[in-house]
Amino acid sequence: MNILVIGGTRFFGIPMVKALIKKGHDITIATRGNLQLDFYDNTSHVTLDRTDETSIKNAIGGQHFDVIIDKIAYSSNDVKNLLEHVTCDKYIQMSTCSVYPKCHKNITEDEFDTPSYPLRWIDRISDYQETKRQAERAVLEYLDSDSYSFVRYPVVMGENDYTGRLKFYVDHIKEQTPMFIDDIDKNLSFINEDEAGLFIAHLADHFISGPVNGCSRGSVTIKDIISYVEKKTGQKAILTDDGERAPYNGYCDTNTFNTDKACSTGFEFSRIDDWIYPLLDKCMEE
Repeated sequence: MNILVIGGTRFFGIPMVKALIKKGHDITIATRGNLQLDFYDNTSHVTLDRTDETSIKNAIGGQHFDVIIDKIAYSSNDVKNLLEHVTCDKYIQMSTCSVYPKCHKNITEDEFDTPSYPLRWIDRISDYQETKRQAERAVLEYLDSDSYSFVRYPVVMGENDYTGRLKFYVDHIKEQTPMFIDDIDKNLSFINEDEAGLFIAHLADHFISGPVNGCSRGSVTIKDIISYVEKKTGQKAILTDDGERAPYNGYCDTNTFNTDKACSTGFEFSRIDDWIYPLLDKCMEE
């Protein structure tokens, strides 16, 4: 298939593109051109600014693709700038579990209903939840319901996580730096970076329309993470009210996601325990 990837040169975009290449697809990568990766020789690439309508029009205007994988749609105007100038049979948008309005166990896709959400044409704003909801909603102005898919992930974790969120806990324990954690017992869901990329590549060949959750099986608490690092390092975490604020403060105390729809395509997600503790080991080696 002829596939356009918007983004795809960072983090879980890398295993995604490599999987698409391995499947024999004809890949065009559209980015700002800041990174040159080893798979570039096996892909076509164009340089554009996806927030600039003229840039998109000049780079790929009038082209048709079997599939568009849009990894960096952060507003309704981002979507408008793209879909007013290119067409496709199938569109896969990298969305987020942050679109859901309430936190609880086993959240299903119907808990945020994109068609009923009021559309606003906006640029990227600081309210991540709202901007991603609008990015989803804008797609409905251009495509039929059977031709788009919104992939909703929780936080993506892996060796190439440039946010350093997991490493925060490791470094603060190793260096005996105080940190503030608002709820050490909160359950968190994650997905591994490799599976985050592989599942989107899987959808290109096993398309399923509408929203679809992707998530590792099981959950982990902040206490689990800290206890593991304490045991491995022999250092105790210093928790104080005036310590440096830790990642995931402000997150819900319980947040897990139902992946039955994703699994119906034949994809199987790993258990969180199978990869998060080896990932912590690598963080401690750095």
